[in-house]
Amino acid sequence: MITVLKRPIITEKASKLGQQQAQYVFEVDPAANKIQIRAAIKQMFDVDAVSIRTVRTKGKVKQRYTRSGWQIGKTNLKKKAYITLKAGQTIDIVSGEGAED
Repeated sequence: MITVLKRPIITEKASKLGQQQAQYVFEVDPAANKIQIRAAIKQMFDVDAVSIRTVRTKGKVKQRYTRSGWQIGKTNLKKKAYITLKAGQTIDIVSGEGAED
């Protein structure tokens, strides 16, 4: 279950969602489905998810010029999960523990 959730995404937009709408954003395994994500959130933070929305982002093409010529590569596909919690529940991203108000 822990391998389903890779890391929390802590950006200005994600923190605003957490404060206003009790939504949290996590990077998840690209092969994970919503049922697995819900179970991992329940096990790891002991909170109940009302809804889960997922977004898959394609990898970007990156290139750089070196002494041997142009090197072209691609970043990996990423998947994000937007998780909405029940009213009164929060996740403390910094310490990694769930809490109820």
